Amino acid sequence: MMKAAQRGLSLLLLLACWQLAAGAAGSRLLPPPSDVFDAILRGVASGELPHHLAVTLRRVAASFVVSMAVGAAIGVALGRSRVLDRLFDGWLVLFLHLPALVVIILCFVWFGMVEATAILAVSINKIPNVAVILREGARTLDQDFLDVARVYRLGALRTLRHVVLPQLAPYALAAARTGLALIWKIVLVVELLGRSDGVGFQINLYFQLFDVTVILAYTFAFIAVVLAIELALLQPLDRRVGRWRR
Repeated sequence: MMKAAQRGLSLLLLLACWQLAAGAAGSRLLPPPSDVFDAILRGVASGELPHHLAVTLRRVAASFVVSMAVGAAIGVALGRSRVLDRLFDGWLVLFLHLPALVVIILCFVWFGMVEATAILAVSINKIPNVAVILREGARTLDQDFLDVARVYRLGALRTLRHVVLPQLAPYALAAARTGLALIWKIVLVVELLGRSDGVGFQINLYFQLFDVTVILAYTFAFIAVVLAIELALLQPLDRRVGRWRR
């Protein structure tokens, strides 16, 4: 309760500083929080803001699922096999340092400006990060637990469920939380470059109109949605899967 109150006071302090800075600037380029809030309400009332938020969230969700599934499979395989790790570590480093903008542009050039290409471009940018984190998790699996499972003949599925997944869960959640923060930013770039809807498209549209108020309205609305997912889903899940640890 105390922590929540402190965060609330910190947020109020930030809003107060923003309000004072906007009043001192007296410019449309730095609107006060009240104007941004009004823009959010107008966007909700017109239905435009919820529509574009939903479109972007759909792309974020699809990219997130693909990235986590493929990245986890690659990471666990590399973490459990020294041969595969030595063979493909250079590939992983290459894709880790490949600029997101380059990947997006190349995907659009090679595969066309379609929805599947947008999801592919975002996923390619995130898969290496997930793979690196899950590789570390696979490397730290406790061999004693695996030996006990083998002695008691748990079988592959029960060993995976009761021994492997609980140990990998913290790494998977770390990848999920960092992935959510990274993926939605890349999705906005994809929408800005090659989509005709979504939050990124709207931000680009209002950038051309130099309407900073609406740009901030879309930005903070989407941040609020992502924070809600973090607080309502990822943090409780993190506490739940970590209960088995001392």
